Amino acid sequence: MLTILFAAPKDWPEYQASLPQALAGAGIAARIIHEVPTDAGAVDYIIYAPSSPLQDFTAFTGCKAVLSLWAGVERIVSNATLTQPLCRMVEDGLTTGMVEWVVGHVMRHHLGMDAHIVNPTRAWRPVAPPLARERQVAMLGMGALGSACAQALRGLNFNVTGWSRTGGQSGAIEVLSGKGGLRDALGRADFIITLLPKTAETENLLNSDTLAWAKRGAVILNPGRGALIDDEALLNALETGQIAHATLDVFRSEPLPKDHPFWAHPKVTVTPHIAADTRAEGAARALAENIKRCESGAPLLHRVDRARGY
Repeated sequence: MLTILFAAPKDWPEYQASLPQALAGAGIAARIIHEVPTDAGAVDYIIYAPSSPLQDFTAFTGCKAVLSLWAGVERIVSNATLTQPLCRMVEDGLTTGMVEWVVGHVMRHHLGMDAHIVNPTRAWRPVAPPLARERQVAMLGMGALGSACAQALRGLNFNVTGWSRTGGQSGAIEVLSGKGGLRDALGRADFIITLLPKTAETENLLNSDTLAWAKRGAVILNPGRGALIDDEALLNALETGQIAHATLDVFRSEPLPKDHPFWAHPKVTVTPHIAADTRAEGAARALAENIKRCESGAPLLHRVDRARGY
């Protein structure tokens, strides 16, 4: 019987029914514990949230993997005591939620819905928006979430260009890379979407220099990481009209401080980190599947590359 330490105490109420059920469904006999045992080396797997009180993994000498409940791992990937394989969370509900948020807000800006929803002067503006096939999207980040969002927008006839560290091709979508590729992607985009992990290379990726490369009047959507954008540079770009609007779901400090200028800015929409959330039922199945794979000798899914930081 496996011993699984559930080291995410705040999350346990959501998982107390679904996780044992998922483990049983995968044919895994396990006892789930919530406190570090005297013999920490006997723990086979740790289910983890980066906000957990557990920060020292040294004693878990028999642990086969640390399975995070979060998609982002930047808060733990540099922990020197965490020498065990680390896996990030990827599950269908999280991906679907992100796709719905991105598509919803792109369509909102594409159709100019704000002017119709809030129209205190009752102005009659019979101007039809362009068709999606006349719009350009830059998807910065073509991992699991970015690729899913890019494909959904492509399916609605938007012209989508991806940008990532490696570049290449993702289905019918061209994926650029490097500084020149970023400049090209930003320069043609009506909508700029950031779905990159936070690393030393991506922090402040959108800054005063790169925002100047953007097509004037572009809209930015950031459901990725708050640190991808230089806040001051974005505010300046909004003031000059270089960027028409920013819809932001993630921030450097969360909850976003009440005195932050984003709250009151007429060209900024703040959503409270809701673009993608881990659903316990789907996440439990993903955890059980990864444990089953590891026990059978198969490679772990979504294993973090420590050198790349995600």
